[in-house]
Amino acid sequence: MPIVITEAKIFACNQSKVLGEKIAQAFGTELGKVITSTYSDGEFQPSYEESIRGTRIFIIGSTNPGPENLMEMLLMIDAAKRASARHVTAVLPYFGWARQDRKDKPRVPIAAKLVAKMLEVAGATRIITMDLHADQIQGFFEKPVDHLFASTIFLPYLRNLNLENLTIASPDMGGSKRAYAYSKALESDVVICYKQRAKANVISHMELIGDVTGKNVVLVDDMVDTAGTLTKAADLMMERGALSVRAICTHPILSGKAYDNIKHSKLQELIVTDSIPLSQTNDKIKVLSCADLFADVMHRVHENSSISSKFIM
Repeated sequence: MPIVITEAKIFACNQSKVLGEKIAQAFGTELGKVITSTYSDGEFQPSYEESIRGTRIFIIGSTNPGPENLMEMLLMIDAAKRASARHVTAVLPYFGWARQDRKDKPRVPIAAKLVAKMLEVAGATRIITMDLHADQIQGFFEKPVDHLFASTIFLPYLRNLNLENLTIASPDMGGSKRAYAYSKALESDVVICYKQRAKANVISHMELIGDVTGKNVVLVDDMVDTAGTLTKAADLMMERGALSVRAICTHPILSGKAYDNIKHSKLQELIVTDSIPLSQTNDKIKVLSCADLFADVMHRVHENSSISSKFIM
C-alpha cells in the first residue's frame, strides 16, 4: 500500500513562541493552538486546543535553564502522545543542560544523558536540534536525531562581509574542531585560545596560540553565556595586533553580566541566532534567524526526504 502523508502540525512552547511563529510561516502553515493553565503554586498544564490524532506534530522549544522550559517540552510531548499523535518530533533549537555531558569530577550527574532519556520516555519519536555542545550527545538518544549546523546560516553572512586577512579563532581548545571546519570553508588561517578556569564561568589565565597581527578575526563558538571567554579573547587579540574581532555564537544564553561585558569589550560584533530569545537589546549583537533552516528540515522530515544537504560541516 502507498504511504499516505498526513498533514503536519506545528506547536511551540511559550519561550519559543516568536521563533515558532517564524518557523510555521516559513513552513507554510499557522502555529497550532495551545493553552497553558497555571496553578497558584506555579504548576502549569499545556492543552492542545485542536485534534492531533494520527498526525505528525512538531513541538518547538529550546530547553535552556530554568527548568520550566524543559518541563514544558516534556509535558507537551506527553500530552501529544496521549492525544494519539502518530509522530512527535521535538524541535530543540537549543538543547539545554548539554554542558553536563560527562563526569568531569566524582559524584556529579550526566545531565545531557538524563534529559535525552526524559524526552524519549515522554514520547518523542524524533529529535531535531542545532549545534549541540558536544556531537556525541546524539549517542545519548535511541531515537533518530537530526543535528543541524548553524554554519549554513553564518557562512553566507561572513562571506558577504568580504573581510581581508580573515582568521578564524577558537576561544578554547574544545572548540578547535569547529574553528578548523569554518577555516576550511572560508580558506582562512586558524588561531586558538588556551584558557584555564578557576571555577565555572571564571577564567584565571588565557594565552593565544597563533599570530593575529594585521588580521580580521572571527571567533567561533556554539554558545555564549556570561561572555567572559569571548570578551577576554577579543581583548587579548586586539592587544596582539588584530585589526578587528567579531564573534559568531549559535546560542545566545547571555546570563549574568553578559550584556555589559559585550558592550564594554573590544568585540566589534557578536552574531547569534534566535534559538534563544534575547532579553535585552544591544547595538553590538546581530541576530540571524534559524527559522528557514528548521522549516526546510521539518518539511524534508515530514516528506521522508534527505536532509544531508543541510550538513555543511
